[in-house]
Amino acid sequence: MKPIKVGLLGIGTVGGGTWAVLARNQEEISRRAGRAIEISVVADKEVEKAMKLTAGKARVTANAFEVVRDPEIDIVIELVGGYTVAKDLVLAAIENGKHVVTANKALLATHGNEIFAAAQKKDVMVAFEGAVAGGVPIIKALREGLTANRIEWIAGIINGTSNFILSEMREKGLPFDAVLKEAQNRGYAETDPTFDIEGVDAAHKLTIMAAIAFGVPMQFDKCYREGISRLTQEDIRYAEQLGYRIKLLGITKRTPQGIELRVHPTLIPTRRLIANVEGVMNAVLVKGDAAGQTMYYGAGAGAEPTGSAVVADLVDVTRLHTADPEHRVPHLAFRPDRMSDIKILPVEEVVTSYYLRMRVQDRPGVLADITRILADASISIDAMVQREPAEGEEQVDIIMLTHQAREKNVNAATKKIEALPVVSGKVTRIRLEELQ
Repeated sequence: MKPIKVGLLGIGTVGGGTWAVLARNQEEISRRAGRAIEISVVADKEVEKAMKLTAGKARVTANAFEVVRDPEIDIVIELVGGYTVAKDLVLAAIENGKHVVTANKALLATHGNEIFAAAQKKDVMVAFEGAVAGGVPIIKALREGLTANRIEWIAGIINGTSNFILSEMREKGLPFDAVLKEAQNRGYAETDPTFDIEGVDAAHKLTIMAAIAFGVPMQFDKCYREGISRLTQEDIRYAEQLGYRIKLLGITKRTPQGIELRVHPTLIPTRRLIANVEGVMNAVLVKGDAAGQTMYYGAGAGAEPTGSAVVADLVDVTRLHTADPEHRVPHLAFRPDRMSDIKILPVEEVVTSYYLRMRVQDRPGVLADITRILADASISIDAMVQREPAEGEEQVDIIMLTHQAREKNVNAATKKIEALPVVSGKVTRIRLEELQ
């Protein structure tokens, strides 16, 4: 049987890893796929670099559109990144009857609905395991491994850069800015780290997982995002003393009112496995009604971990290349005509627990005023710590952990607390999840 011909768009970090994995494990991969898989053409603007890396084993071109229109190509791997040219290339590949493999989470989270509709119309596949959590096979687990389950919730550490920063802040007692600079020096963070530290990258990935878990369209614009740039050493230290760790979590839950879709710093009990995931590693917890909690852990980025996921997709597409389109696994796990229109809840309607820290004057009656405001907003206190003021200081930190409360009630209560003359500055608020 003749080899499957593949066109690779972009041979940078992930593209190079994909090339290396496929070349090194060629025999194993062909045995699993049932036929050889061959990258026959590579498109990259840095032609000389691409030619050196491929060593004459593939044709190299600077024109990616030439590849997606090549009648000899069966599968196109899109690894150029971004929203614009990548979208045009993927849609052009689909229009020309090519199957597509991509690791582009931003593209799918923002334009996935259009891309999957085009692929269904042309009876081609779009595979994207590498788009979420690198080498961790979470997409396959959600689409296939847990297909018997009604997924209740997903909680994931799905951005290695932010997890590295929080780990270093906790372990070394360093401020955010110093650790961010270290992450940039090590190559974990970009020169402009906004997507990582403000939760955008995690929101892209969470949007994809939520669509697969609950059978809803991609709705990135409705995902609440809050980053880690305002976290302080004080809060990391207080959380640790109370038995919690702070992680940037992507959380999506099915509730009777709708689907929660949110990314933000979160207190997690230290006894939970996911709370102990450190450095640049990723981990995703999935709660299904039949399987219970399952956890997926591994390298969330990097050349060969992500390349491993890309090659796994190549094998899947090769196996199903000639299959009846009706018998393939749907792109988002559910049949396209059975997708749900369950609404995404606005963050104000989310119900969770909270960590509240406030700086107050050390005088009688202050605590009574604060607890009265919370009680009026239907917020009950689970635990409280009041730190002794340092010698000569007239202000003290009060830390409260609440029982579950509605976000809009917490917003209203914190505004009233901040307006008290005995309270200095803003109330620090971090959401808390037990992940039971």
